Amino acid sequence: MNKTVTLLGGECPRTFKLSGRIGQTMHNLMQAKSAGITSLESPALRLASHIHVLRKMGFSIETELEPHGGTYSGNHARYRLLSEVVPADTAKGPEA
Repeated sequence: MNKTVTLLGGECPRTFKLSGRIGQTMHNLMQAKSAGITSLESPALRLASHIHVLRKMGFSIETELEPHGGTYSGNHARYRLLSEVVPADTAKGPEA
């Protein structure tokens, strides 16, 4: 999945073309809003790695550990996008 987004905030907005699983992860984060995403609810290979890549690009993403039961009980991570991100075609440019 390809996703072009603009990271708002700071002195100037930055636009990113995200492809593949990174684009899909950003799409899921944006759709989930404050509910966040977790690989337990939406199985995804290497979700933590995709989150790491997005963080290195400058996106602020919160991690909250949540307990879960079952045969393989333990904790899983819920990720929430904290940065203000919009689809690139809706981003407002600098005021003239």
